[in-house]
Order: sequence, then structure tokens, then C-alpha cells
Amino acid sequence: MKKFTVRPATTRTLRFACATVLAAALALTLPEQAYAQRETPPPVPDLIQVAAGQRLFLAGHAYGTQNYICLPSGAGFAWTLFGPQATLFHNDALQVMTHFLSANPDEGGTLRATWQHSVDSSAVWARAIAMSSDAGFVAPGAIPWLLLEVVGAEGGTRGGRRLTVANYIHRLNTAGGIAPATGCSQLANVGSRIFVPYEADYFFYRGQHRDDD
Repeated sequence: MKKFTVRPATTRTLRFACATVLAAALALTLPEQAYAQRETPPPVPDLIQVAAGQRLFLAGHAYGTQNYICLPSGAGFAWTLFGPQATLFHNDALQVMTHFLSANPDEGGTLRATWQHSVDSSAVWARAIAMSSDAGFVAPGAIPWLLLEVVGAEGGTRGGRRLTVANYIHRLNTAGGIAPATGCSQLANVGSRIFVPYEADYFFYRGQHRDDD
């Protein structure tokens, strides 16, 4: 039977292994400010400009679904949004946070779009205050671009505050997510649900501090 010999790790191999572990550790611990510095929001319509005095501190690309339910609407029926379900990534590799609909404790349980940080579990709730479907910015067949105002925040289970400093959120560079034109036209369709794939970039803004660059 052929014998296999386990060779001791060389110095070069050990250095490579250590460098790999260090790189992975840094990827998990880099502050969100460093992420944001690598992300540049695109030009946006005047209608959804962020208020003066705000600066970008976090950004992520979302993959998920826009979720709709068929409900009565006026004299007919219509697909009605009941929330997103998505995961946000940095550079399509590092998970930054999750995005969904949940009750905002700062508004007595009002359902709001929610973002929860994947590292420290801090969360924010926001409401859309302006939107744009301007064809000069928004891709055909894509959900609108949004400016959202944070209306609730909660620290993480161990006191994490990474998201709680956010004041405004942009949803930009959208693709997909539009409710279908069919499948919700009669009483028998009421209660039907559909999950439409979408992508978007989310940009998070905080107030400018004196010690900021």
C-alpha cells in the first residue's frame, strides 16, 4: 500500500494562511464609513434629494423580493404591496443587513420598512417621503427611487448602535419589483400573494458632525 507523508507547513505557507485569516477578519470588522467611501450615489432627481447637512455613512446592494397581495380596490381589485424581503451586501460578498416589514416600536407598532444590521442587530424603521419614476433616472419596469425618513430606531441586543444614527435612506438603482399586470382581477384572486424579484442600492445618511472629514 502506498504511504502518504504529511509534510510540515513551510514558513511561506504559514504566512499565507495568516494573511488570509487577517484579511477575513478585517472584512468583518471594517467600519461602515469605509464601506460608504467606496460607494458613490448616482445623481438623483431634485424631488428626492437628501436634506442639506447629511452625509453618507453606509451603503449596500439588495437582492430580494417585493411582496404583493391581491385586495379589493375601489370597484375592482389590485395588487397591494405588503412589504419587501431582501438581504443587503457590500461588494456582493459581505452581508451587511436584512430588509423587511415590521412593527415600529416608536410609532405604537405602525408597520414600516425595516433594516436590521447583520453584525450588531441594531435596526431602523423608515417611511417614504418622496419618490420618483423619472425615466431619465429609473430603469423601465423598475420600482421607483425613494427618499425615506427614519422614524424609529432601536439598539442591538448588546447595545449596538451602527444603524441608529441614520436620518435618511435612499433606494436607488432599482431593477424589477413591479407588481404584475395580471392575476388580480376578480374576487377569486383576493388573498393571492406574489413575490417579485428586485434589486436596489440603499444609501444611509447621518448628520454631519464637527469631527467628520
